[in-house]
Amino acid sequence: MILLAAALAICPPSGVRSDCVVDGDTVWIGREKVRVAEIDAPELSRPKCEAERLLAIRARDRLLVLLNSEPYRIERTGKDRYGRTLGIISNSRGSIGRQLVAEGLARKWTGRREPWCPTR
Repeated sequence: MILLAAALAICPPSGVRSDCVVDGDTVWIGREKVRVAEIDAPELSRPKCEAERLLAIRARDRLLVLLNSEPYRIERTGKDRYGRTLGIISNSRGSIGRQLVAEGLARKWTGRREPWCPTR
């Protein structure tokens, strides 16, 4: 497995994307769109409430820091229904997805989306 160490940025809202982080569970590596396989992060593109939007920004920013802080590996595990590559991304501390879950910025993927907004 190859160690990657490209300097990533936050993806622009539209246009060509390369070497950038979309949100807390999606990243472009070169021209490949990779979805972190084992987690679900809050939605940044269409948040259901302000709490989800704010957590989504924190998750995206933390993923960016984790990917830029040291070399990482991607173990590709398949494709999702949107055609994105599914991959387990790891650094020297292990799975980056698990790190986000441990920090409360994502959830373990259970096969379906759960709400991020507080219930009343």
